[in-house]
Amino acid sequence: MLYALLCYNAEDVVFSWSQEEDDAVMDRLAKVHGKLHDAGKLGPALRLMATTTAATLRKSDPPVVIDGPFAETKEQLLGFYVVDVENLDEALAIAKDLAEANPGGSYEIRPIRLFLPGNLPQSEAATEHAR
Repeated sequence: MLYALLCYNAEDVVFSWSQEEDDAVMDRLAKVHGKLHDAGKLGPALRLMATTTAATLRKSDPPVVIDGPFAETKEQLLGFYVVDVENLDEALAIAKDLAEANPGGSYEIRPIRLFLPGNLPQSEAATEHAR
């Protein structure tokens, strides 16, 4: 079964890390990612840009576009993983491994009802922006 692991954290804290601190977190996460990849459990994963780069489309009549994320919250959605696991317990175990590697925040674990894998080419620019 596919699960989405939604990564929440305080954006002002995460984006204030020095390059060395960020690299250390990413190195720790890479070990977890490698383990999941080798087990065939890691699907798409991404790190989002700052909420200041976001726009929200409110589904009103007529639709309205506003700057920023939908809701003001203490923690922001900063990225997500899609994992292919047997059950919620296994998804929770993965979230715990990720949490050990990446301090603060929380992971929301949610089953995926519909998955439409894309076939967009991976660009170097998109990969570089993710760091």
